Amino acid sequence: MSANDLPKTDFTLNGQAVQALPGESIWQVAQRVGVDIPHLCHKPGLPSAGNCRACVVEVAGERVLAASCCRAPQAGMVVRSDSERAQRSQKTVLELLLADAGDNTSALKQNSELARWGEAVGADAQRYQRRAPACSDASHPAMHVNLDACIQCTRCIRACRDIQGNDVLGLAFRGGHAQIIFDQADPMGHSTCVACGECVQACPTGAIAPANGSYARVADKTVDSVCPYCGVGCQLTYHVKDGKIDHVEGKQGPANEGRLCVKGRFGFDYAHSPDRLTRPLIRRADAPKDATNVMRRDWKELFREATWDEALDAAAAGFQKALASTPERGRASPVSGFGSAKGTNEEAYLFQKLIRTAFATHNVDHCTRLCHASSVAALMEGVGSGVVSNPLRDVEHAELIFVIGANPAQNHPVGASWMKNAVKRGAKLVLADPRRTELARHAWKFLGFTPGSDVALLNGMLHVIVTEGLTDAAFVRDRTLDFEQLKAHVADFAPEVVAPVCGIDANTIREVARAFATSKASIILWGMGVSQHSHGTDNARCLIALSMVTGQIGRPGTGLHPLRGQNNVQGASDAGLIPMVFPDYRSVSDAAARAHAEEVWRLSPGTLGAQPGLTVVEIINAAYDRQIRAMLIQGENPAMSDPDAGHAREALARLDHLVVQDIFLTETASLADVVLPATAWPEKTGSVTNTDRCVQIGHKALNAPGEARADAWITEQIARRLGQDWRYDIHADGTASDNPAQGIGAVFEEMRALMPSIAGLSWPRLWREQAVVYPVHDLGDPGQAVVFTDHFPTPTGRARLVPATPTPPAEVPDADYPLVLITGRQLEHWHTGSMTRRASVLDALEPLPSVSLHPTTAAKLGLLAGGQARVRSRRGVVTLSVRVDDGMPLDTAFIPFAYAEAAANLLTNPALDPAAKIAEVKYCAVAIEAVEGAAVAEA
Repeated sequence: MSANDLPKTDFTLNGQAVQALPGESIWQVAQRVGVDIPHLCHKPGLPSAGNCRACVVEVAGERVLAASCCRAPQAGMVVRSDSERAQRSQKTVLELLLADAGDNTSALKQNSELARWGEAVGADAQRYQRRAPACSDASHPAMHVNLDACIQCTRCIRACRDIQGNDVLGLAFRGGHAQIIFDQADPMGHSTCVACGECVQACPTGAIAPANGSYARVADKTVDSVCPYCGVGCQLTYHVKDGKIDHVEGKQGPANEGRLCVKGRFGFDYAHSPDRLTRPLIRRADAPKDATNVMRRDWKELFREATWDEALDAAAAGFQKALASTPERGRASPVSGFGSAKGTNEEAYLFQKLIRTAFATHNVDHCTRLCHASSVAALMEGVGSGVVSNPLRDVEHAELIFVIGANPAQNHPVGASWMKNAVKRGAKLVLADPRRTELARHAWKFLGFTPGSDVALLNGMLHVIVTEGLTDAAFVRDRTLDFEQLKAHVADFAPEVVAPVCGIDANTIREVARAFATSKASIILWGMGVSQHSHGTDNARCLIALSMVTGQIGRPGTGLHPLRGQNNVQGASDAGLIPMVFPDYRSVSDAAARAHAEEVWRLSPGTLGAQPGLTVVEIINAAYDRQIRAMLIQGENPAMSDPDAGHAREALARLDHLVVQDIFLTETASLADVVLPATAWPEKTGSVTNTDRCVQIGHKALNAPGEARADAWITEQIARRLGQDWRYDIHADGTASDNPAQGIGAVFEEMRALMPSIAGLSWPRLWREQAVVYPVHDLGDPGQAVVFTDHFPTPTGRARLVPATPTPPAEVPDADYPLVLITGRQLEHWHTGSMTRRASVLDALEPLPSVSLHPTTAAKLGLLAGGQARVRSRRGVVTLSVRVDDGMPLDTAFIPFAYAEAAANLLTNPALDPAAKIAEVKYCAVAIEAVEGAAVAEA
């Protein structure tokens, strides 16, 4: 039903006949018809409070004035916002509020809603005497609190509670002593605030404002873009002052509706870091590669500056030399490339094209191999597609949300806010994870299963659903294959059998399984706690089976959603940055796919090989064995991100020729022969694809420092030097336009020719609409947010059910290494830390590496919070501080992998999942001991 079909309420506003739609307030109607009414406590998107009284209107026949933001119109009502009585009251309210704000409001006049409304109604800020000044709070590195400017409109409280679901802010005391507080009146910097900044964006006066003083400044320009961190794909607006990002606000994008997290709001000054690479570098002859010392160093110790022509010529010459050593094509090529999930779709597409054409090999991969490769392998096997079936925001339509092996509150905070909102609406949240993370407090059931026992737990749930007749028989019959084999397999996994293995009570397993199966809409979301195992593909197979046998797919609020970790890991995979597939996941062994790529790329028939290339860990091993002799790495940092990082670093050091494109001298770049300075995310324009399959555009907001150049331009220049006739004419400074015939637009149009999933998404359309979800088959197709509605993209149109048998992790604890290590991200830092640890606020919030332990485990090891501990595995050792966390399982440790000085991946196990070739970085055996002589903090 359209808005025009809904019943309307006729009334009069300021003498004008108007109509209110169902649910509209008087203020909303006024806004829609162009009548301005002062307002402060009201903000679109927040529930109305009606407490500031700045928006009062006069209703004929009523004794008191009404707050228009929370008053519903009635038929025949006569309303005036412009009557003398209403305007006098509005002005008086604003004068009282301005009096308490004192000089603060005038100083912040450019951005203060209070100041703007006061000026609009002619309010006299000096009319009333100011009460005693209130306190200020500068204890937080991201935000300052100035209660002098606070009008207690409670917008910050509603933003914190109702939007982000963090429940930190509250209103204490009564009457004239009322005050906004954090937790139990703690200083903001000592509270449980997660620095999402939603309160900053909601505050109408600057009472809570960025600590850098940007609230009092007017930007020179604003530029809309997309956040470069996690896969949620939040849209944002850069406020640029004097050539730098002054502050960031959330934009009304499809994934976030204005919401941001601490990284998206406060994590952008890395682009202005003095550590930025600004000129091409060539390794000095007297600087041998030292794999044992890759920490941040002065580039002058290792490199000399070069011109772009010299550096590009040197880069190309090294590759030509390596290629000449092995004339055969295909898997045996001595050259390979690691692309990036942190760049644009166009950059990823050009990179894989370069490796496949100029290097004549499919040895090209990126971080998806260490992220969701097992999820994609299982999805391709089971449903014929590796994409998510439903957008993350479909949790709004779910009755039951099953989150397993993921920590959205830390890794996808805006996504977690939608889950919290759904719980408040009445949805049941089931959180399954070895660690009791922040989202557990919102959960109906928390399943803290034994690390590595995912398959046992999920088979127990499948057993209940199958044996109790809770399957969707029609769906199983019409849309799946091999159900009988699955049924026979799970018969042996009764909850009473698996409970001792997974550590979850049998009755709880039954209760959760029944709730999942009988819910009107159940959705499954999972993270790398599922995928980063040697049995990761089996984990995902079980989740697929759980969704299929219950028919919980193909409808809003249902489906399968592996939460993508990096901002463009979905888009980079779609673009073909994978060794066994071309763009849109067409196998390199498929003759028709090869012929199509050869046609689009203007190659001779038979040019492209049919043998899949090597994956990330296989390439590293081949480099270690000197089978791979040269590598091109764009924006990746395998010296930090790869398992058994000591081995990876030695492999990189053994290369004859390593070329790295990046914005900083990363641990990987320190081992390079040629370093090419690239542009940061805010310095270029291009498309990205988020975890929802939504293609969006990030726009250039800044000029790159020095001689840094756009990655796409660098790739084109290398291609030309290697004999490829590329004529995209990409701009070196990262600019792009809506022109589909030149630059980035031309690259995107070429991608479309190889990708049926975006066939209907032209570059001009994307430029115009800014966000379009695929599949989008033609120019009139709005895009399909929910897929698999009536069939699966398999040869039969049906999903395949694949049984999975529990297998132990590749390395289990023993007497020498008695604890389990789990690695992952944390809220303030992202991936290998090269960006976030150079963002001043983020680094101030979490400056040091730590190992988290349960209090009982820490006590057993003789460790106290704040003390130093040494963590050892069979591959390496790191020293870091102890963090006590009662959400940790016993005899288990957690280390974030963003800290070069205590790199978690020096410890992790490179054992691979046999199907997906993903490494088991979520589980290995370690020993932990106190560092002798180190200072130990009070517990």
